[in-house]
Amino acid sequence: MTLNDFSPARIEAWLDEHGRGAWIAAIVLGFIAFWPIGLALLLWMLWRGKAGSRSGGCRSRSRKASAFNNAAFNNAAFAAHHEETLRRLDEDARAFEDHLRAQAAERDRTEFEAFMARRNAQAGAPAPEAQ
Repeated sequence: MTLNDFSPARIEAWLDEHGRGAWIAAIVLGFIAFWPIGLALLLWMLWRGKAGSRSGGCRSRSRKASAFNNAAFNNAAFAAHHEETLRRLDEDARAFEDHLRAQAAERDRTEFEAFMARRNAQAGAPAPEAQ
């Protein structure tokens, strides 16, 4: 056995090959041996995305998703349906935002009228009529 057999790349590949349990065991042993080693392994695992799902982390998921998207958009009917769905969702989002703005304006108007009514009642002046 040479020193190259224990290179970080080979150790990482071996841990990846044996799954998340091997990573966790290495982190625990690192904390037992010398806490900075365990902390370094934990940070390395998180930084490289090895703490993600059982399918191999974030990078493999994103590659699978992009492969699906590339295959899906080769179908013209699906692409048209996708564009129509996105357009409809944008319209719904705009309509909902308009609704929220109108609702906020109505609430602000009601609160302002209540404030003015209380203020005028405290001052003893008659409250102006709402339009």
